[in-house]
Amino acid sequence: MRVVGIDPGTKSFDLVALEGGKVVWEESIETSRLVGSPELLLEAARRARPTHVIAPSGYGVPLTRGSEVRDVKRFALEVLLLSNEEQIRAGEEAGLAGVHVYRGLALVAEELVSRMGDRVLFLPAVIHLPTVPWYRKLNKMDMGTVDKLAAAFAATHFVAEREAADYSNVDLVTIELGYGYVGSIAVEGGKVVDGVGGSYASVGLVTAGALDLEVVGAAGSWARWDVWSGGLYELSPQKDMELIAKEASQGDRLAEALLNAYVEGAAKDAARALLSSPRSRLVVASGRFSKNAEIISRVRERLREVEVVPLSSLLPSNVKEAAFGYAAMGEGALGGVFAELAGQMRIAEACGTAADYIVHPRALGVKKAVQKAYAESVARPRFCS
Repeated sequence: MRVVGIDPGTKSFDLVALEGGKVVWEESIETSRLVGSPELLLEAARRARPTHVIAPSGYGVPLTRGSEVRDVKRFALEVLLLSNEEQIRAGEEAGLAGVHVYRGLALVAEELVSRMGDRVLFLPAVIHLPTVPWYRKLNKMDMGTVDKLAAAFAATHFVAEREAADYSNVDLVTIELGYGYVGSIAVEGGKVVDGVGGSYASVGLVTAGALDLEVVGAAGSWARWDVWSGGLYELSPQKDMELIAKEASQGDRLAEALLNAYVEGAAKDAARALLSSPRSRLVVASGRFSKNAEIISRVRERLREVEVVPLSSLLPSNVKEAAFGYAAMGEGALGGVFAELAGQMRIAEACGTAADYIVHPRALGVKKAVQKAYAESVARPRFCS
């Protein structure tokens, strides 16, 4: 089995091919290039000569083969992206950089399904997993998108290797130190038991994160793409947290405050996840800024009772973290080398949609719409019983 995993990022779509559990090929393509030419990604994946491609899956879906998708455009937009064509177009017209990820993912999903069919597999996110208690899911849609779950999957595997432990004895928390979002996932006994998704985690460089409901009520009207606004970049001319960290080290007071907001928020999200995995003494950091020594040092200062390590230090040199996790999780779900961990995390038992646990009266229409789109765009939808 030779599996290619595809991680959709704000800056690039990263591809990793695994064979026999080892990385045999990698490539990255700028996200902006895929908006006009989605076939570039398919051409890149074909160069790896895969038996299967693990497709970018956004907010997630129960394990779904490409051949099961009846209406791929609707599936991609309304189920994987929790959006629609009108919303994406509005985001593009507003000039929001993050919308390129959504447009690119939708086009790539269509291209993969039409060209590769049954060899394509879509994956679940944290909220779909039966190992997360339902009461933790209430009024959540994003408890960790598929790329964040993929990073947690990779972290669990490599920590088990490092400790020479069974997966059932691995307890850890991951934190995402990404360009757009921060967030956290709790793993207990090799199972994902909780997640703090990017859109309700603390403030990121691009996103405002969780908002005080008084702010929500006072503003009154919100658009789909407001999830890409209100972050730290609103206060800084720098659009890169590494540059902000550099300015902070040079004594810039605004940069110091913004860096503190970013780091403290990520640490607080990790502390929330540690509550759900109380045996954990390890926090694994993933994402673009997890490789920055100053940022990691500041996270460690705030989480002194646990060990904090970058995921990149556990993986083979320079491997794309989430893309590796995508490939490994998909390969395991298909019965390959990582089947034991996929079984431990109960990936194949994922069910439902990201909107299933909405109970707020104002948002019940969203729940109904997403469930309807899933039921009508997939041949055999897997709703939770």
